[in-house]
Amino acid sequence: MILPADGIKLDDVDSLGMLELMNLEVLLEQTVKQVNSRLEQLLPAESEQPSELHAAMRYSCLAPGKRLRPLLVQTCAAAVNGDPLLALDAGCALEMIHCFSLIHDDLPALDNDNLRRGRPTCHVQYGEAVAILAGDALFALALETLSSIAAPPVQVVECLRVLTKAIGTMGLVGGETVDILSEGKVISSETLDLIHNRKTASLISASCEIGSIFSPVSDPEVRHKMRTYGECIGLAFQIADDVLNEVGTPEQLGKAVGSDRERMKATYPSFYGVEASRARALELAHQATEIVSGFANSEHLKAIALYSVQRMN
Repeated sequence: MILPADGIKLDDVDSLGMLELMNLEVLLEQTVKQVNSRLEQLLPAESEQPSELHAAMRYSCLAPGKRLRPLLVQTCAAAVNGDPLLALDAGCALEMIHCFSLIHDDLPALDNDNLRRGRPTCHVQYGEAVAILAGDALFALALETLSSIAAPPVQVVECLRVLTKAIGTMGLVGGETVDILSEGKVISSETLDLIHNRKTASLISASCEIGSIFSPVSDPEVRHKMRTYGECIGLAFQIADDVLNEVGTPEQLGKAVGSDRERMKATYPSFYGVEASRARALELAHQATEIVSGFANSEHLKAIALYSVQRMN
């Protein structure tokens, strides 16, 4: 990882546009309401058997969250004149995958976390067996939801290909595996980048690329830009999360702070220190804004890049 030569200070966040951040708050509120409403419809009702499994799925997937991935799908789709209804269901599928990963990540065999999004984790609330199965069921429902979208078949297939690649051994699951196996060990900076790029940035990047797939006109260059934009903000988001785990509060993080250090996890602050990690996250946010500067709704895309790191204040 190359750190910025001169360093970027948190005050430089202002240069990305605080007005854009304020406008983003409105978009975030709208997205959360839309996504939560649609998830309510897509998730199986607790009244249907097996009721406890469905309750666990709803408990985790409808928990308060930023809905960043659905926001990215919808915003990137809007940038290419994509259908917002298609993007909404695709965003819900990404959120289901994200929730599946959180449920499994919190399990005693992995991170053994008791809090997630400010309340007991799924396995604490429903037991390990039901939590594992709830994660599995969300994974399956996400693929069902994405494959049922009323888009041209070629777009649906491409969305599924991008998503499944982002989840597998070269994506989220692979990153989580290396993360777990690296605990308490001395690793290289290249391995640190691999962990974070796969376990976090891969799904965020997939969200952006999937949004761009809904364009009426297929454009490989646009998809590449959106994918790269997502890689930048995905890595920036994870670095910000690392920093918050060191200096934040449980309210900010939604779970216990200092847990990464206790488990001797590979994080950016443990490698480079808090300030250099902050500088790197801000540099990535700036890179993301430059990539999307030519799009019609670039102000929203830039504001999301800023949002990915402003939590570090």
